[in-house]
Amino acid sequence: MALLLDAVVIGVLLGCFYAAVSLGLSVSFGLLDVPHVAHPAFLVMASYAVFFLNDRFDIDPLLAGLMITPLLFLFGLVAYRLYYETFEKRGSDAGVRGIAFFFGVAFIIEVLIILQFGVDQRSVTATYIGKAWRIGDMRIPLRLLVAFAVAAGLTILLSLYLSKTFMGRAIRAVAQDQEALRLMGANPVKIKQWAFGIATAVLGIAGALLIIVAPVDPILDRAYIGRTFCVVVMAGLGSMTGTLIAAIILGVVETIVLTLFGASWAPAISFAMLLGVLAIRPQGLFGRRS
Repeated sequence: MALLLDAVVIGVLLGCFYAAVSLGLSVSFGLLDVPHVAHPAFLVMASYAVFFLNDRFDIDPLLAGLMITPLLFLFGLVAYRLYYETFEKRGSDAGVRGIAFFFGVAFIIEVLIILQFGVDQRSVTATYIGKAWRIGDMRIPLRLLVAFAVAAGLTILLSLYLSKTFMGRAIRAVAQDQEALRLMGANPVKIKQWAFGIATAVLGIAGALLIIVAPVDPILDRAYIGRTFCVVVMAGLGSMTGTLIAAIILGVVETIVLTLFGASWAPAISFAMLLGVLAIRPQGLFGRRS
């Protein structure tokens, strides 16, 4: 029983981390309907930027994540504009070609990281990495507690931005009816570009959490593509609170399976849960029926 309780606690903390790395995809794929399969590659790229700042200038990983956020925002603006002009603008088959476009971007990022940093794993140093908080016999890694606190704060901030600000409400409106928004005088393309920039900027903090939780390598994005899409689809497209809850469910289930059956089963959990939810509730756990 104690082992199971440990697995649940660690699973909740791990789930919050999964939420942090999935929030950007919840905006780009869930709200904007952009097939952003390069999202995990953007995440790993952000982690390597954090590694560079930590290794070269001894900057705390979280502060480094905040420092690269404006650059990632600009990168997101350019990436969406390129995707729009090249694919989305041209017609109904843009979705399929868009997937090919983002797969290509992910591959290029992967190669560039290997050329610059090599194939070895990279990690960062900070006072809270390697230490643990003990509650009785339970040992909770501080790096997961940091990820839990930052992920919860990030979810709250993004939810408030999307629900309380003018631009946030415009982003939700463009996700529901672009033509109605256009008739009201707004430019849906610019709103989607801004939203994609925000979705990419969020990866600055998420990338910092990724390399705080565990070392990274250039092909780590392949391990997260299933998890992030599973969380977003399970939550219901575009639901920030749902993303947090779905990520916690995935984290708990994955940790329990890892504890009871071994590590080899864990990678299949996200895909199994995704298929199960799609079969029972296609709109996701917190999505609305169309």
